[in-house]
Amino acid sequence: MQKFLPLFYGLFVMPWLSFGLQAQDKLSLEQAIQLALAHDPRVDEKEAFVRKARGLLLEAEGSEGFRYSVDSFLAIANGLDGGFYDGGQDSCSSNCQPRDDLYDFKDGLSLWGGLTFSIVKPLATFGRLENYQEAAQNNIVIKQQDITLQKDEIGLQVVKAYYGYLTARDSRLLLEDTRQRLLAALELVEGWLADGGGNVSQSDKFALQSGLGLIDNFLAESRGLESIAMAGLKLLTGREEELIELADRRLMPVDMPAESLDEWIELAQQNRVEFKQVAAGLTARRALVEATRAEVKPIVYAGVAGSLAYSPDRDRLDNPHIYDPFNHAALSPLIGMRWQWEQGAQPARVVQAQAELDALVHKASFARLGIPFQVREQYFTMQAKHQAIESMRNSSRAARRWMIASYSDFEAGLEEADKIINALQVYVLSYAEYLRAVNDFNNHVSKLRSVSGVFQ
Repeated sequence: MQKFLPLFYGLFVMPWLSFGLQAQDKLSLEQAIQLALAHDPRVDEKEAFVRKARGLLLEAEGSEGFRYSVDSFLAIANGLDGGFYDGGQDSCSSNCQPRDDLYDFKDGLSLWGGLTFSIVKPLATFGRLENYQEAAQNNIVIKQQDITLQKDEIGLQVVKAYYGYLTARDSRLLLEDTRQRLLAALELVEGWLADGGGNVSQSDKFALQSGLGLIDNFLAESRGLESIAMAGLKLLTGREEELIELADRRLMPVDMPAESLDEWIELAQQNRVEFKQVAAGLTARRALVEATRAEVKPIVYAGVAGSLAYSPDRDRLDNPHIYDPFNHAALSPLIGMRWQWEQGAQPARVVQAQAELDALVHKASFARLGIPFQVREQYFTMQAKHQAIESMRNSSRAARRWMIASYSDFEAGLEEADKIINALQVYVLSYAEYLRAVNDFNNHVSKLRSVSGVFQ
């Protein structure tokens, strides 16, 4: 009897997800998957990463536009009256000495305000911005495919939860049926022992009581697992306080897919998002390598720049040979070129970017080999489980006939009690294995569609 327990312990309930549904509606697997995809916060998380990737593209594109720089201040300077020469004279004809009272405060203090600004636009970056933009565009493709991968994962979790509950429920019904038969046999034996009829002994009664005790133990465990599974489904559907009724009345195998192995592999090569991600990743990495190399090249720019300063309690100096930082105004269009590089670090960055590109190339090579293997693995496993279903269906049917026949013979006094227990044990084991085979088969069909890129 204990051999069928791993079936129940193997069932688990997937967490997270919530979605609304009318309490009186029956929940089908398709509804559960679609509602989960619409409400799972992990999908929202992946979509947020897509928005971030779009933001990086906007940043790269915006770097081609105008760049504004403004710096203003308000300070205090010493006041100044008079001209350039000693004594404050504006002009001098002989023995002229420039004044030297810079650090005297005899003329008091003055406010000092200044403003510098520039408006420039890059004209040429020699491939730097262009490659950053291309990398950002392909990064969006990668993040978008992450959403598809996340949805596939959620769908497979819903499949496991849904069929897991059906398996637990049908297993509980199996044990309840078995218990009823054992209980009826025990009542019959007790009656025969009481009135002296039938060819039974106390050992037959004890054998049936022992079997009934084991069934009660397994039934309690199965009911607990069924309750856990139902609680998990309520969590999945966001209906913790409502009654859930599944559309499927019992666990049944899904239809066997008609596609051949070669057709599934071809579907995977056409639809698996990993291939799209690798292609986009390679393009992005190549662009980043080129952008990193372009860091040593200059940026050519054009624009306009100006500076303004004013100190009201200082006389203005208009000598064109002397710059007056306290009172002046300047504005001019400009064109320039800027270099900025690090002699030791910049080549190292190129090496790192190239290494990441090489790693991605190797990953792409493995994906081309590994994904077809995933398809083959699921395909052959699915076929094996399908064959197991047929075998265990026939086995459970034969075991049920054996159980019924043994019970009939026992009622007629032609069979001993331990024979009934043996027949019930084989029936329970064979039917439990049948349920496990159906559950595994249904899950592997979904996994095959997932690894072929056609689950959603």
